[in-house]
Amino acid sequence: MKIGAPKEVYEGEARVAMTPDSALQLQKLGYDCAIETGAGAGAGFSDDAYQAAGVEIIKTPAALWKSADIVVKVRQPNETELKRLREGQTLISFFNPAANTEGMESAKAKGANVIAMEMVPRISRAQKMDALSSMANIAGYRAVIEAGNNFGRFFTGQITAAGKVPPAKVLVVGAGVAGLAAIGTSTSLGAITYAFDVRPEVAEQVESMGAQFVFLDFEEEQQDGAATGGYASVSSPEFHAAQMAKFRELAPEMDIVITTALIPNREAPELWTPDMVASMKPGSVIVDLAAEKGGNCKLTVADQKIVTDNGVTIIGYTDFPSRMAAQASTLYATNIRHMMTDLTPGKDGQIVHNMEDDVIRGATVTFGGEITFPPPPPKIKAIAAKPKEKVKELTPTEKRAQEVAAFKAQTKQQVTLLVVGAVLLLAVGSIAPASFMQHFIVFVLSVFVGFQVIWNVSHSLHTPLMAVTNAISSIIILGALMQIGSGSFLVIVLASLSVFMAGINIFGGFLVTRRMLAMFQKS
Repeated sequence: MKIGAPKEVYEGEARVAMTPDSALQLQKLGYDCAIETGAGAGAGFSDDAYQAAGVEIIKTPAALWKSADIVVKVRQPNETELKRLREGQTLISFFNPAANTEGMESAKAKGANVIAMEMVPRISRAQKMDALSSMANIAGYRAVIEAGNNFGRFFTGQITAAGKVPPAKVLVVGAGVAGLAAIGTSTSLGAITYAFDVRPEVAEQVESMGAQFVFLDFEEEQQDGAATGGYASVSSPEFHAAQMAKFRELAPEMDIVITTALIPNREAPELWTPDMVASMKPGSVIVDLAAEKGGNCKLTVADQKIVTDNGVTIIGYTDFPSRMAAQASTLYATNIRHMMTDLTPGKDGQIVHNMEDDVIRGATVTFGGEITFPPPPPKIKAIAAKPKEKVKELTPTEKRAQEVAAFKAQTKQQVTLLVVGAVLLLAVGSIAPASFMQHFIVFVLSVFVGFQVIWNVSHSLHTPLMAVTNAISSIIILGALMQIGSGSFLVIVLASLSVFMAGINIFGGFLVTRRMLAMFQKS
C-alpha cells in the first residue's frame, strides 16, 4: 500500500505530515511513500531529501490523493480534499470531529476510513501517538520565545556596571502540556515563574520544574485530571470567583502572562479580564494560547498582535507549532509513524484496522461506511492520583508519650537479648575449657560491638564501610600464614584456605572502595 502526504492548503501552514526520516521508517513497515511537490519546503525538507529517502514525488494534489491508499495530513481537510476521498481509503489527520459533522458525513458517504489524531486516547500506551501533546509542547515553548521577543527587558536578573536588572515575573495559567513547556522554558531563561491550574495534582510537577504554584485559599473537591484524560474540568462559580480575585491580585506584579486554559469542545474560559489587563505595567506581554477558541483574554484578536492603550502587548497567534515547522513536522510525523506501526502488526505494508484496540478505536471517526464518533470510553483508563492522606499532627504530650513507649520497647528488646546471650555463654562455659572461653568471649563481644556500630550506620554507607572493614579485618591472614608450615596435613589445608579467602577479602575490599571513590572524582 502507498502512503501519501499532500501539501497543506491551509493558509500559512508550513508543517508536513511526512519527513524523510519518517518515510524511511514507514518503508520498513512495508509501505511505499509519496509526497506532493514542495510539501515539505515550508519545514525545510526539500524534494531532493525525500527522493534520497526513496519517496516518490507527485506533482499535483489530485494525482497524490488518487494514487495513495493512505493519506496523512496535518490540518483538517477542506471540502475539496474531502471530495477526493474514495472507498477504502484511509485518512490520518487532525479532523476536529466534534465540530465537523459535515466532514464525517462526507467521509461516510465516500466509504473512507478517517483517523483523527486529536482523538488518540490519553493512556500510557498511546503517548507516542499523542499529537495534541506534541504540538502543545511546541506551542508552550514558542509562546515564551514570542513573549521574550515582545518584552523589552531581560528574563533573568543581572548585576552590571550600569546597574541592577530585576528578573522578569512570568505567570503561566494552566499547567497542561503547553503550560509545563512554557514553565520549563521560562525558568531556564532565568525568570521568576508562577503557575496556576485548577487541578491540584499538578502542583508537584510545577514545583519540580522550579516554578512557584499559586494556591487558592478555597476548599473545593476537584476531579483529578487524569481521570478525564488529563484535561481540566469545569469549576464551580465560587471557585471561579476566588480564582479571578487571585489573578487581580497578581496582575500588577506580572511582566508576562501566558494563558493555556482550554476545555475540550467548549469555548475558552475567560480568565484574564480587561480590568486585569488595565492594571498591568506598560511593556507587559500576554500570550493567549487559547486564541483559536475565543481566547482566555477577551481582548485577544485571533492571529494578531495588538497593543492596548496602557502599553500591554497581547499576542493571539494560532499557529505557534507552524512557526517552528521543522521541529513540529518531525514530532508529528513520528506520531503518524507510531500510529502506522500499530495499524501494521505484520509489518507487511497492509493496514489492519483493529476496532478492538483501544487506541485505534478511540481515534477512528469513520470506518466501513459508518460514523464511529464519539468512541466508547477506553477499557484502560488513566490512573488518577490518589488524594494524599493528611498526617495528623501530634501534640507535645502525645509526642512525649510516643518517645517513651519507643524507648521502653527498645530497652526491653536489648535486655532480652543480653539475658539470652549471657545464659548461652554460661551454658558453653560449663562444658568448654578455660583457654577456649577466653577466645570465645572476645569473639562474642567483638560481634556484639560490630553489630551495634553497623546497625547505626546509614544504609547508603554500608557498601564502602564494609569494604574497608573487610580489608582491615583480614589481618587474620597473618595467623593463617603462621600455621601454613605446620606438620599436619589438615592444618596446612585449612591454613591455605584461610589465606585464599582472606586474600579475596583484602583485595576485594580495597577494589570496591576504590570504585566507590572513583564515582566522586572528575574524569
